[in-house]
Amino acid sequence: MRTLSVIGLVMTVGAGAVACGSGTEESEESPYVGAGEVCGGVFSGPLEKTLETVTGATSFDRSDGKGLDRVAEAVRKGHESGRSWATGADLCVLGAEGAGHRDDIKINFSLYAPQDLGDTQLRGGARMFSMGKEATAGPVGARINFECVSPQLDGSKDRPARIKGGFGNAKDRGPAPENLAANLTLAHAASLAVAEKLGCEDSGGLPKKPDLRPLP
Repeated sequence: MRTLSVIGLVMTVGAGAVACGSGTEESEESPYVGAGEVCGGVFSGPLEKTLETVTGATSFDRSDGKGLDRVAEAVRKGHESGRSWATGADLCVLGAEGAGHRDDIKINFSLYAPQDLGDTQLRGGARMFSMGKEATAGPVGARINFECVSPQLDGSKDRPARIKGGFGNAKDRGPAPENLAANLTLAHAASLAVAEKLGCEDSGGLPKKPDLRPLP
């Protein structure tokens, strides 16, 4: 009877160890996520398909999802420096599954100087749009410049923070209006998320829905 009891105990413990091991394997996260989970979920919902179209991918490297915090902190430090411009931070890096890092798309935000506005030398079919202080979109990217007045940014009532956000290196789909609109839609969603994270008055002058009509 004792021998049977020991055998039964060993079998029970062994079965438990197998079960625990199986549970651990099942709980491991995939290194890849879908379009709705990248960039802290900024593009979740209807914009997921837009992101897939712009990037040409449906699965991306997993990130820590703290990009908004990093961008907000970089903007605060840049504004506190008193300089006319400052480097910022990446909201996220879109690395498509199976692609090399050379193909990564970085959605980045920084502080721009006043003289950076007004670049009319648009190339490759890029167009200007009426959002924020200035917005441009081309076949492989888009950017939006806007100003932020916020309690989080000391002195911004008198000296608004000048924020530039956008990306490049997207899949080149040509200069058709719908392609420029898709790129600008993503830049708008990311910029609006940053403006709301910083508590910018009037969302930094950005509309809730992007104005996708190019300027003449």
